[in-house]
Amino acid sequence: MNTPSEARRLRALVVEDEWPTRNYLVELIEGTRLAEVVGGVATLDEAREALQPAAGLSIDVVFVDVQLAGGGGDNAGLELVRSIAASPRPPMFVLATAFDQHAVEAFDLGAVDYLLKPFNEERVTQCMRRLHERRPTTSAAPAQSARIVARRRKSLVFLEPSEIWAFEAADRLTFVHTPHGKFDLDLSLAAIEASFGRALMRVHRNWLVNVTYIKELERDGAETKLFVGPAIGDETHGIRVPVSRDRAQALRETLLSNATGLRRT
Repeated sequence: MNTPSEARRLRALVVEDEWPTRNYLVELIEGTRLAEVVGGVATLDEAREALQPAAGLSIDVVFVDVQLAGGGGDNAGLELVRSIAASPRPPMFVLATAFDQHAVEAFDLGAVDYLLKPFNEERVTQCMRRLHERRPTTSAAPAQSARIVARRRKSLVFLEPSEIWAFEAADRLTFVHTPHGKFDLDLSLAAIEASFGRALMRVHRNWLVNVTYIKELERDGAETKLFVGPAIGDETHGIRVPVSRDRAQALRETLLSNATGLRRT
């Protein structure tokens, strides 16, 4: 019998509305080398969309906070577990939260484990080993897409993830912005975020941005915008992206946390 380190890694989705906490949990999970985090989402609706069979993500385990932004009430995470657990072949669930009073209910709903904040490496490793023990033996690893397939009129366009500037949802369609132009996709933003979420940042309900190409952060009164592209200020080779008010401060702090040269007051 394979040990967890020899078996295939689990595919995990992290549902957590606080960006720093989500990133830290992703690092701890992947640090165990027992799972790959295929992405992270922040709201109940985004999680439900990513877990729909039509998204084609084949997620093995979901780490979910009890309280989430974007509706669903104070116990949105438990509601997510309750609704998905009744579906055919549901993923495993782990409650990852600051509240210990929901543990009994979580286990009654079938959660495999319960992680309390602040997370630590030893506890997350223990959790991952437990998940491997509980993993269905019949599960098979799907091939993970290395490229993104978009449409250009009657043709299919194959794009490398490193070429992507941003994804946009508009008029019930999804578009991908690249140096080669703007193309339409059949995937929702939630499904894209779950597959490529570590390299992308949700800056607006309708926009996912490749962090690598963020070149400018512009504030004009209450409005915040990004310039995304390969060069600073080259309007012919880049795009302007709106930032929602509720995400602007977290976005600024995240960008500054990975940069130096600015005096912070």
